[in-house]
Amino acid sequence: MVGGRSVDMDAEYIDTMFRALLKRASNTIPSQCAVCHAWPAEPVCEACVVRFAQPLPRCQTCALPVPASVARCGACIRQPPPLDACVAAVAYAYPWSGLITRYKFSSNPGWASTFATLLRSTPWAEPALDACDLLVPMPLSVQRLQARGFNQALILARQLQPGKTDSQVLIRIKDTPAQRTLARKERLESVKDAFAVDPLLAARVRGKRIVLVDDVMTSGASIYAAALALRSSGAMHITGMVIARTE
Repeated sequence: MVGGRSVDMDAEYIDTMFRALLKRASNTIPSQCAVCHAWPAEPVCEACVVRFAQPLPRCQTCALPVPASVARCGACIRQPPPLDACVAAVAYAYPWSGLITRYKFSSNPGWASTFATLLRSTPWAEPALDACDLLVPMPLSVQRLQARGFNQALILARQLQPGKTDSQVLIRIKDTPAQRTLARKERLESVKDAFAVDPLLAARVRGKRIVLVDDVMTSGASIYAAALALRSSGAMHITGMVIARTE
């Protein structure tokens, strides 16, 4: 004992104070751009955003690139998806694919702020966020949440509209393999009936305008399955909103 306190308690107190100071400093010290390594800069500097995040004409309902004069792609005309609209900020390509991987798999939830700013700068994103009643993040399975430590879609949704984010209404009722490992037909089959609206909370969805948030849209199988669950519970309008779209 030293002065009535144990050495362990003093060490714990000092460690806590050090962590608090380090966190405060990290919020004020300028960072280096993760793409071009400019210093000082935002996590992605303005020049790199201008270079790598130019808006593209995209299909209104699946966010795939289309010619400037086209509103909806042929696939969505032939078989309309369960989304009324879909917004994607960028292509899932360099540098965004690597940054999203860092966000999801390297315990870097702080990237959500950068991605939210990128999304808010995307045509049609801000009007969709303003008009919606709820932001619903794509839920993770219990197994994947335990492995990753956080739900990247939930953190992103809270950065976009914290007051409208509802992470309880939509639940994942079965785990599925990572979609990037499957062919399109297998993806569609694997997520069939994977999502449901909590029956005790269905009134929150009925007649509402919803923005369904995820990080990446590949085939659309997962976000379409989630949209079908929301639609079956009476959602009036559903917009899919993702950081990146594979092309």
